[in-house]
Amino acid sequence: MTGGGRESEGGEEEVRGARRIPGPRGAADDLDLASVPLPPLSAPGGTAPDEAVPEQSQPASAPESDAGEPERDLGPGPAAEAWPEAGPGAEPDLWPEAEPADGHPRPAAPEGDPTAPAAEPWPEAGPGPEPADGTPEPPAPDPFVSSAPVVLPHQVLKALLGAWALSACSAEETAAVEDHLTGCAPCADEALRLRDAVGLLHTDGSLDLDPTLRTRVLDGCFGRRPARIPVPEWAAPYDAETARLDALLRDIGDSEWHAPVRLQWFEEERQVSRRTTVAGVIGHLMAVDGLLSAALGLDDPLDGGKTPLDPTERTETYWSATRRPPTRAVREPWRAQSHELIRTASFAGRNVAETSVSYGAFALPLQDAALDRAFECWVHGGDIADAVDYPYPAPSAAHLHRMIDLAARMLPAALAGRRSAGLAGPAKDLVAAGAPGRSLHLEIEGHGGGDWYIALDSPAAVGAPERAVAQVALDGVEFCRLVAGHISPVEAAAGQEGDREAIRDVLFAAASLSRL
Repeated sequence: MTGGGRESEGGEEEVRGARRIPGPRGAADDLDLASVPLPPLSAPGGTAPDEAVPEQSQPASAPESDAGEPERDLGPGPAAEAWPEAGPGAEPDLWPEAEPADGHPRPAAPEGDPTAPAAEPWPEAGPGPEPADGTPEPPAPDPFVSSAPVVLPHQVLKALLGAWALSACSAEETAAVEDHLTGCAPCADEALRLRDAVGLLHTDGSLDLDPTLRTRVLDGCFGRRPARIPVPEWAAPYDAETARLDALLRDIGDSEWHAPVRLQWFEEERQVSRRTTVAGVIGHLMAVDGLLSAALGLDDPLDGGKTPLDPTERTETYWSATRRPPTRAVREPWRAQSHELIRTASFAGRNVAETSVSYGAFALPLQDAALDRAFECWVHGGDIADAVDYPYPAPSAAHLHRMIDLAARMLPAALAGRRSAGLAGPAKDLVAAGAPGRSLHLEIEGHGGGDWYIALDSPAAVGAPERAVAQVALDGVEFCRLVAGHISPVEAAAGQEGDREAIRDVLFAAASLSRL
């Protein structure tokens, strides 16, 4: 079409003046407003520029008389789509009806008629009239919605791992990080470590460290770089228990060093106790550890004169020699002494394990004496923990098993000593040394458990399953509490079967192993 009309993009003519119902418009939130160019503003009183958005002042149901207002034909080209001037008393019809009220289609305006309405007042996003050849126009594009995944560089994703572990990332960032973790092993390992660390931030769990943490850390360190001079296996329980007790002492305050502690043991068929303080218990441990120091040629903490060998007498001597009540200052010399014992035993080699350590009334090889000191360190560590309300679990299963084994090996001699003092029943079947004799089956259940056969009639006899005449079942920790004198023999046995006299003699012999 020539003259005042407009030629369509496809070269086909269109009917001028036909009004259309506008299509639906997308919501403002769905539009990418940053990509929409703003229309230029017209000068006051002038003509609106090309493609300017008109002021929407009338609804679609405007009277028909308004639709007949003349519009200015600006000629061919883009200017033909502009709105007329906003003169006084003339307001453009923004949303005209498709047909007049009489139902007849509006005739096309002749060419060059200045009173003809504009062909397309506003290009709408909705579907318009089909071209003359019947081919439908392509549908209007949907509002812009970003559906592409977020693409972030490696360094940014690595920096987001902390926020991801805390669940503080947005949905897009979370998806990007988790997609990245499937293909990046270093970031995946770091993410697991951060997620485990986040688990420690929860306050509803216990803040106490795992008792096996020290062992796992040392095993990992020694696995990477073995010690040039390792700690002997027989000294490992003593090393572990002194370290655990030292960790407890580091956590308590100055005032708690004077907290009252009641030490209990079994003596003359009854339980006895002694009252002291936390600092007094550490002084007691240091005084008895001096027996091992003397056996290794180290300095004895009880200086000057002839020092007793009995553990109870050594403790009384140390407490009486202290002019002032001991305070936390006792911790450093005790810990230094335990370090020196372990270091000296490690450098001395294998031959030192059989060195005899005298306790006055009896003697033990150094390897058993170190295990005895580990047992007492754990027992008194529990006494201190009870006094200051501190959690203190049992030793590891391997160390507890060795402590139980030491007590089981000492039972035949303790039973013979009680028999010579008239506190146990007479021997019923004496056998030659090394031969299997009448036995009691000691079954230790649970943590550090096992089976032991205790010779009943002679300390030189060998316990044997085929000669068992009785059986006692005990929990591992309960058996150790019995050996430490913390519970009576009557309360100790969880299960008994067989010779009642043999059971009673063994339980009382186990309690008699305790001392201050």
